[in-house]
Amino acid sequence: MNPKKESLFSIQRQRDLLRRWYFSRIGLVAESALIGLASGLVVSFFRMALVQADGFRLNWYQRLSNAIYNKQWYPIGLEILAFIVLGLFLGWMSLWRPMARGSGIPQLKGYFEGHLAFRWFSELIVKITSGILGIGAGLSLGREGPSVQIGSYVGMGILTRSERSAVEKKFLITAGASAGLAAAFNAPLAGVLFALEELHRVFSPLLLTCTLAASMTADMVAGYFFGMHPVFNFRAIKLLPINLYPWIIVLGVVSALGADLFKRALYGFQDFYKHVPVPRCMWPILPLLASIPLGLYLFDVTGGGHPLIESLTVTQRTLSMLALLFFIKLVFTALSYGAGTAGGIFLPLLVCGALLGTFTGQALSVLGYIDQLYILNFLIFGMAAFFTAVVKAPVTGAVLILEMSGNFNHFGGLMLVCLVAYVTSDIIISQPVYDVLLARLLSSSGSKAGSEAGSVTGTGTEIEKISQKPL
Repeated sequence: MNPKKESLFSIQRQRDLLRRWYFSRIGLVAESALIGLASGLVVSFFRMALVQADGFRLNWYQRLSNAIYNKQWYPIGLEILAFIVLGLFLGWMSLWRPMARGSGIPQLKGYFEGHLAFRWFSELIVKITSGILGIGAGLSLGREGPSVQIGSYVGMGILTRSERSAVEKKFLITAGASAGLAAAFNAPLAGVLFALEELHRVFSPLLLTCTLAASMTADMVAGYFFGMHPVFNFRAIKLLPINLYPWIIVLGVVSALGADLFKRALYGFQDFYKHVPVPRCMWPILPLLASIPLGLYLFDVTGGGHPLIESLTVTQRTLSMLALLFFIKLVFTALSYGAGTAGGIFLPLLVCGALLGTFTGQALSVLGYIDQLYILNFLIFGMAAFFTAVVKAPVTGAVLILEMSGNFNHFGGLMLVCLVAYVTSDIIISQPVYDVLLARLLSSSGSKAGSEAGSVTGTGTEIEKISQKPL
């Protein structure tokens, strides 16, 4: 054989081998890990920017408070002017790229169902920029929902020129979404379960493997920047005695009722903004201006609320103050989310759950039913129950709080409170928040299904075929 032809034949054979490996299950999992690596880097940058913005906001409000004490009013005028300009900019971005509004999880569900299409690159830039500016300025929104959408955008970017099938792309974009949640919360298992329980509600061994590979990789990347410790730095958690478990049932019912109020507030403020006689680009100005007095006098309710949750474990507050913080955080979150700028509800709803759990535990302690040592348990159970009742994802809720608190002793109590909250929310006919938000989105703007959106929707048979691919 001609040496030149033999060399070309060898190169072609190597290409065929690489191609077969790439389209095998191992290749799919390896690409999931690559997407997890990229998503972890982008979400870690997003987290670091928000941490810096929170620190800047705290220093600014301390200076503003000192200026007011010295009867210097020009800094407040400067902030009002700056927030009006910022609100117009955030409103313009939400009009330019409407799929980057809110948490992004309803949009992602609509994308997987074939109802919506994305422009991944420009929407990724808008999501990160508006998220940092809005949350950093003090809006009561969280980083977690945007991180899920950011992870999916990163997956779409890596798959831009891919020849993979529609269902394989669906797996890999889902892997990016789960990696985003894992990097945002240092909770890789919760990222996997959220993808299976909320985004798709189907189980596939290969989908599980892809999301696990991406989530673990993203968690290690986030751990490099933020450490491998749990997100919440709680002190030692005492094991709740079995004789106090009936009070967990009470907490589950109370949390479900509070979560239903939370959802009604979200929908109510969305409707409120539609009737405000101002252009949509001006909507974010209202919550930004509302954040000024809150930043001065109740700073803890601004931003996502992570410091507020941790402060509940070390600062004793009265029952009336806990109730006040709960209602202000709930209303301010609804006001912020309704404006349509980028930001999620994950962390704010956990704050509401922690406040409600602490209120319940402290009330029971005052009445003599439980020891003060176990109020922290009720705080943690309250977060899990509130998440479950809002999102209607009980397994994800229990595992998420388990990973965030870093203690496995109370897993039984977490599962019980999540079960009670889930059943109670079903009894009162409280629908999953992301399903309702997606339905409202589609009804207000109409389905914008495109060829790209439809291409990622796969049937159960197609998913089964992909799962049976050779190694």
